[in-house]
Amino acid sequence: MEKEYKEYSYFDEDPKKGWGFILALASLLLFTFMGIGLDFDEYLQHKELNIPNGYFYIIFSVDALMILGIVLMYFYRKIGIVLFPVMLLMHFFMHNYYLSTFLYSDVTNLFLFTGFGMLAIIPKWKFFR
Repeated sequence: MEKEYKEYSYFDEDPKKGWGFILALASLLLFTFMGIGLDFDEYLQHKELNIPNGYFYIIFSVDALMILGIVLMYFYRKIGIVLFPVMLLMHFFMHNYYLSTFLYSDVTNLFLFTGFGMLAIIPKWKFFR
């Protein structure tokens, strides 16, 4: 008696953006905005903290590129998948190096990206251009 094995596809064959994909990107966006809120708070207190104005041009540009990476992921662009974590790490290390602050929002965002990447982004990889 021979068993019949079926080939299972664990990946979503549909290019439609499901709730899991949208919620994954929304959670990344939420923690990104939390980091931007911290940057804005630091900007408001930059005179008391002795932070030069040039730092904020760089950090807000990095914030904008992080948001752009999430938007590009939503439109199935591979560059967004590379841009977001690179800018996220740059944001984290800039805070760590220049201000000696350890941002838990960035660390959580990185864990969310890797976790949701396994669940939401990788199954849709073949639809990314």
